[in-house]
Amino acid sequence: MFDHIEYQQAMEAIIERFKSEMQKVRTGRAHPDMLGSVKVEAYGQYMPLNQVANVTAGDATMLLITPFDPSTIQAIASAIRADQTLGLNPADDGRVVRVPVPPLTEERRKEIVKSASAKVEEAKVALRKVRDDARKELKSAEDLSEDVKKRGEKEIDDLTKNFSNKIDELFKTKEAEIMKI
Repeated sequence: MFDHIEYQQAMEAIIERFKSEMQKVRTGRAHPDMLGSVKVEAYGQYMPLNQVANVTAGDATMLLITPFDPSTIQAIASAIRADQTLGLNPADDGRVVRVPVPPLTEERRKEIVKSASAKVEEAKVALRKVRDDARKELKSAEDLSEDVKKRGEKEIDDLTKNFSNKIDELFKTKEAEIMKI
């Protein structure tokens, strides 16, 4: 009998990675995850922002960053300013870094949706690769009958279709969130 569990788990991992990527995509609202890609030069190395500071959303238009060590405050502000994909301009008062999140222009919203749709395609390509690996394993399995192989292929195709639809749903939700003013 063909066991598709490992392929299903691989597809679930792709979905989780995709969800994580979608959380990082900027919408019009302030969200701590939007700074997830920022690396801060601290203690002689580059570290993720969440390892040197606490990031919270003060409200829908403001992020507040409280460094664990006040000596890193300048490095934190510089790292956020240097990340051109964010387009944010932080200000520090010596204890806290305040990051106003300006509303997105229509043009910027469309760019963000386009970027997010590229991530959709990457995730779908990864799903198809898992499907193709499963098909290769099925074809090379000599101990399985043709009926079992066909049924296994159908199961894998159905899984791929379901996960692909899930990616589309997640993207549509994110797209609506981005385009909402």
